[in-house]
Amino acid sequence: MHKLVITIGREYGSGGREIGVRVAELLGIRAFDRELIKLAENESGLAEAVVNNADERATSSFLYTLTGGATSHGMGYDSPVTDKIFIAQSNVIKMLAEDTDCVIIGRCADYVLRDHKKLISIFVYGDIEDRVDRVMKRNGISEGEARDLIKKTDKRRASYYNFYTGKKWGSYDHYDFIVNSRKLGIEGTAEAIAEIAKKFKNQS
Repeated sequence: MHKLVITIGREYGSGGREIGVRVAELLGIRAFDRELIKLAENESGLAEAVVNNADERATSSFLYTLTGGATSHGMGYDSPVTDKIFIAQSNVIKMLAEDTDCVIIGRCADYVLRDHKKLISIFVYGDIEDRVDRVMKRNGISEGEARDLIKKTDKRRASYYNFYTGKKWGSYDHYDFIVNSRKLGIEGTAEAIAEIAKKFKNQS
């Protein structure tokens, strides 16, 4: 029987991570987010600090850009660290999807598992004022700093996703559900997703 996997893409400050963790709690399954860093470290053989620093960042290799990526190995060069980490994380995500019901947050998991039979892909966004308020309180920073951090983090996540998937981060046409976390709040949104997941899992 195929394992149920829920992937959560999210705008920074939307509460997407909290929602994903809560969905997992409601369903009695595991959520994977930062845990993937340690698993990718083991998979890739790279140091944890290296994996953590390159996590959800597109490659910045000038050679990779020039060669289009496909010929870098053939030219005798190692692929960029970010690519090695993406491959390692993708392998880990696929293994998890084969082994257990779970929620996976970020890391292009919706794309990596696009052929998985029991996949629900979700993108969580939020109104900017709610996001700013959440980031200010969580990080203990000013409104201006929160807005700047949101802008930079969303840009980084979009670049990473777009680079490795060839698709547009946050675009409605390749997620099953796109939800504004403001409508129902963190708990209500998590409960709604969990109910959808239960119905989906019970389908033949």
